Amino acid sequence: MGVRYSNMRIIYVADIHGAFDRVKTLLSETVADVYIIAGDLIDIPFYNMSTAINYHELQSYFHGLRVRMQKEDMVIEDFVDELLNTPKNSEEIEEKGTKYQRYTIRARRVLQQKYKVLENILSMKQKSQIFALPGNYDMDLKYTSLHEHDLHLHWHDMRDLRVAGYGGANIWTPGIPERYVVPYGGSADVESGRNEMYNFFKAARPDIIVSHQPAHGVHDRVNQFGTSGSPALRHYCDNNPVLLCLTGHVHMDWGFQISEGTIYLNPSNFGEVTTLTGGVAEGGFFYTIELEGKHVSKIIFKKLVEDRIHDIADYYPQNDGNWQETIVDAGRYKALKQGENFDSKTEKYSHIPEVRLYNDIKQFYRMFQTEETEERLNKLEEVVHLIEEGIHNVRPTAYAVGRTELRLKVACSTACGRQFNRGSDIAMDIMGSTNMGLCENTSDIDFVIYVRCDPNFEGDINTCKQYKNAEKIIEKILEPRYAFQILDTIDLNIVEKAIREKNYENEMMMRFVAYRSICRPINYRFIAPLEDLLNQDMEFRMEIEGSIRSYFQIFINTSQHTRSFKKYENRIKDIGIKIPETVRLKIKEYFEQNTDRNECAVKPEKAK
Repeated sequence: MGVRYSNMRIIYVADIHGAFDRVKTLLSETVADVYIIAGDLIDIPFYNMSTAINYHELQSYFHGLRVRMQKEDMVIEDFVDELLNTPKNSEEIEEKGTKYQRYTIRARRVLQQKYKVLENILSMKQKSQIFALPGNYDMDLKYTSLHEHDLHLHWHDMRDLRVAGYGGANIWTPGIPERYVVPYGGSADVESGRNEMYNFFKAARPDIIVSHQPAHGVHDRVNQFGTSGSPALRHYCDNNPVLLCLTGHVHMDWGFQISEGTIYLNPSNFGEVTTLTGGVAEGGFFYTIELEGKHVSKIIFKKLVEDRIHDIADYYPQNDGNWQETIVDAGRYKALKQGENFDSKTEKYSHIPEVRLYNDIKQFYRMFQTEETEERLNKLEEVVHLIEEGIHNVRPTAYAVGRTELRLKVACSTACGRQFNRGSDIAMDIMGSTNMGLCENTSDIDFVIYVRCDPNFEGDINTCKQYKNAEKIIEKILEPRYAFQILDTIDLNIVEKAIREKNYENEMMMRFVAYRSICRPINYRFIAPLEDLLNQDMEFRMEIEGSIRSYFQIFINTSQHTRSFKKYENRIKDIGIKIPETVRLKIKEYFEQNTDRNECAVKPEKAK
């Protein structure tokens, strides 16, 4: 069976609500041609919650006052300015108005500073196009440091496709200065000719629309209030050839839907948000969209949890033109569907000091990830894709559907209950310079392979048929261009059994824990259920990491590993980057770990 290769990959996130560190992790842990980061970008226009609460209370006071004075058409800040210029104000109004003006000036400065921080984070991904769209919490980005990324009222051509965006929402957002929030001009009737959003899309004629506010009737239902979407956006998409409409704003009405040939996606919130009931929704959700020319070939719904990316659901087009939804991670899918948190219920875990330091250093280096690294990561994903398509060759058929609304038949690739793949899938953990993100043209690829051999297999793991099948495809794809080395092979059946039985002495399970602590995964969905299982008992995981700590410490001080770090430092020096003192201190501390231990059982990384 032939392999379909993507021409372009888009990563789409919405409603980040100030989760800039999470955006930084997403950029360092993923590879894409285009990133679209849609509002709300900011959470509050201050640096502490008490100031935000005080400002909100003052804003609510003046909002009520302008309603009573029948001046709702005025922006609150203009209303306060006018009020303070009126003689014979009460002492309360004078005091509160002056304080509100000072807060508003402070809010503008903080907003500008926060956008500058986000722009610095986005600049780390210089080889990708990155677009940002303001939401109802945001300023008009053309007045901020993000102006070069601004998608609001702009369109851009990406190869064969045009993307255009319209930000803001038809809602008043308490706590944000009305004077500075991006104005929303998408509420007028289309027939009036005064709908700014509709007129813009009509002029731009985009293949991909990004809109903070959803279209009417699609991902727009708020439980207490009903539908809240834009009739103008829905009208445009229904009557024009729009391939994708990417929205956000309504966090709980997320998902994949098709209407009149347009694919609508709302990934739910990426940053944590406070719900209408006063709880906190954990976030981390996003879509990866694969395109071949002007056709969408695959969509994956994902969730970022700390530095792990979990695949939640796949969407594939079928031969009859319909789409198939396959649930990959039933637990996380069900939790989001029910409006419940999943990962925040899990005990937070801090690795042993050596691992924490290594990962901190690794995250710094990955800020300067090279094109050669991304090329190798893409190649390894091709290997996994070929194994999936060539060996499994399974794509269930979707129900036949009408033209207007698509109903998806839900399949479950992981039996929906246990979540453990059984078959010829493989996964990899990447080591060396590819793990660090600092490959060069001459760099080879070092990795560990994960398979599930037949349940009763007892021979050398490298002779089980699942490994042999994978090895053939790996050689076929990589050997023509890359030198590579398979450093280890892990049978996940053995690891699973050891975790369930709490077998502290199982050597293969210890290697699994070691690799999972420091490496970069390919096809993490194959590994994720086991790591979730491992994390259900943090005491057990901590004990395992503690038992192999001596191996880490000896590994750290091997001459080969030391040379690797020297090479990594030289490579970023070559591009004009000086290691910050904080990172240099972490590297120093990392290599000063006690090494008075036994011989290393973890295979050392190689510098290429």
